[in-house]
Amino acid sequence: MSTVQLPSGATIWYRRRGRGVPLLHIHGSAFGHRNFEKLTPIMAEHAEVIDFDLPGFGDSRSEALPPGMPAIAELIHEFVTSLGLSRISVHGTSFGAMLAVNLAAQHPEIIDKLVLSCFLARYDLAARLMRATWKRAARDSGMTAVADLTSVAGFGRGFYDRPDAAEQLAEMRIAFSKTRIEAFISGTETIEKTDLSPLLNSISAPTLLLAGLEDNMTPFNPAPSGVGFSTIQDRLPNCELKVLPDCGHYLVLEQPARAAALIAEFLSRQPIPS
Repeated sequence: MSTVQLPSGATIWYRRRGRGVPLLHIHGSAFGHRNFEKLTPIMAEHAEVIDFDLPGFGDSRSEALPPGMPAIAELIHEFVTSLGLSRISVHGTSFGAMLAVNLAAQHPEIIDKLVLSCFLARYDLAARLMRATWKRAARDSGMTAVADLTSVAGFGRGFYDRPDAAEQLAEMRIAFSKTRIEAFISGTETIEKTDLSPLLNSISAPTLLLAGLEDNMTPFNPAPSGVGFSTIQDRLPNCELKVLPDCGHYLVLEQPARAAALIAEFLSRQPIPS
């Protein structure tokens, strides 16, 4: 575990595990690097996994996110460059997937392959209302309350019958408590302002889309005001879609072994000669 101070001033916490091709994990809007705590140990058997915390999240000491998703993607590019990496694969989940799309559009030269799990290219009105309740809970009751609220929408129904459910929910509360309220609200408002639709056709990297069949947070088929995987899969030029049954939005926590198997197989493929 290390920290690096970027030229822009942010101090970023990160950890590198495993060997092989570099795989950067970009976390969702409340977790920090603990978003991948179940997935990283498995993926480290197949790649050099780089987990990090955006400013205001987890163990990164900088207070605020840059304004707007393109600016956050630039910060991520600055972080990758600071590690001496010229080409990487990227897995972003939820908010992290949206950032990964921006990163791939702004800096295609550094992207080998993309994995995008559980996100909307544009939030529909229902998703915006859901997030409005989370912002209110963050302001009124703190981030542990947000953890409980998002869990209701984040896991498939069968998850709560599992023997490890209570432990996982407790771990989420700890992870969310590390996130500064202002960073969470800023990230959420950035999501609400973002429409990635114009960028999708420009993404040239091979892309794996991972969806949970029971994802109520970023559903496969959102209302017409939103853009989900049902549309994204047709607009990304070089993508494939895998849908995990009996799984919700928190796919990387709910079914990490299955997700890791799909990601590892995708990363291991040689490009098809043109």
